[in-house]
Amino acid sequence: MKINQLMLFGIFFIGISSIEAQEKTSLTLGEAVKMAWEKSNEVTLANTKVNTKKYELKTVKDNQYPDIKVSGQYQRLTKASISMPNQGENASLASPDRAMLGMANLSLPLFAGFKIQNSIDAYDNLYEAENANAAKTKEDVALRVITYYTALYKAQKTLDVLNENQKSAKQRVTDFTELEKNGIIPRNDLLKSQLLVSKTQLSIDEATNNLNNINFYLTTLLKLDPNTKLQVNEDDFFNLKTSNAPTSDILALENRKDLEAIRLQQKASESNIKVAKAAYYPTLALLGGYTALDLKDIITVKYAMNFGLGLSYDLSGIYKNSAHVKVAESKALEVKNTEAVMTDRIKVEVQKSIEDYDLAINQSVVYDEALQQASENYRLVKDKFDNGLSDTNDLVEADVEQLSAKINTAVSKATIIQKYYELLSVSGQLSQSFNLSKI
Repeated sequence: MKINQLMLFGIFFIGISSIEAQEKTSLTLGEAVKMAWEKSNEVTLANTKVNTKKYELKTVKDNQYPDIKVSGQYQRLTKASISMPNQGENASLASPDRAMLGMANLSLPLFAGFKIQNSIDAYDNLYEAENANAAKTKEDVALRVITYYTALYKAQKTLDVLNENQKSAKQRVTDFTELEKNGIIPRNDLLKSQLLVSKTQLSIDEATNNLNNINFYLTTLLKLDPNTKLQVNEDDFFNLKTSNAPTSDILALENRKDLEAIRLQQKASESNIKVAKAAYYPTLALLGGYTALDLKDIITVKYAMNFGLGLSYDLSGIYKNSAHVKVAESKALEVKNTEAVMTDRIKVEVQKSIEDYDLAINQSVVYDEALQQASENYRLVKDKFDNGLSDTNDLVEADVEQLSAKINTAVSKATIIQKYYELLSVSGQLSQSFNLSKI
């Protein structure tokens, strides 16, 4: 009976373990970025704005096509009295009981001060600018994924190192307990080892909390079930290439999508100045029409076609329109100044990212050396402690330094990757690095 209970307990434990394993989802960085681009609310909004500009452009293009209007009337008349005074006193016509009228008019703009073409140019540039803004939004979302993904790895690695260190710390407490019972070490040494276990546990709790928060942020961004536990595969993560990092702001000034959007807006503002100046010119249109009339028993008109030219010129607009032109010119100047400000900001961002990337590489080298030094120091202190040449304070201090060196080394490798992609982002190269520009 006891054997059956043990078997049931074992099966239950295995089932729980398999469920927990199923909850963990391993994603590569490229897969996470692709998922964010396909599901992110920010990307969806950006694409919607692009479609809006596309429809606005089509609306403006339709202005170059003729306007055709058709109208018709059918009316019932009640005892209408019709007289023809010029035909004599006794002249009269039958009283019609219905009237029908049909008309078709056509108007084709021939010249409007180049307003139509310049409007098309303006909206075409605004459409392209919105496309550039959407691409920048995708890069921003990708960088957020990279930031969370890197932070998730750092949290996981930190927790692994802490748990590993906690095992050795607990084993030390077990050993010290026996030594203290046998009077080999004072109780104070045992308390110090127990205190280190407590401090390490606090660090584990904080690391777990940090891991859970980052996991929630990333699953929310990727539109996954909040209960999903994401796992970063270390091999996949460190196989990411970090070569050919930009070393100047040349690529950024050529490829930054937000700067490209500003430049396209500048072209649109120049076209809008021409649109405003179009009011100084007359408008000319080709006109045409067709009329049909039937007044029962009185008159019938068929095939009454007309065509000609229509000219209009708002003379008062010569004076009034100058304010509109100045507004358009001022807006163009605003965009030009915005471009200058953004150019300076991009240069600063690129320089900072280059320095941060180089710093991450240099720090990683130092942390590797520090880990070797801390490990060797712990080994020497441990040997001295075992031989009674060092006290517990030295051992605990060496252990803490080794733990800190392990965490710093693990985190520094991920920081290099993070800073590399941040440098790509400020240089406008992030999307190309994932080959996802068509999403």
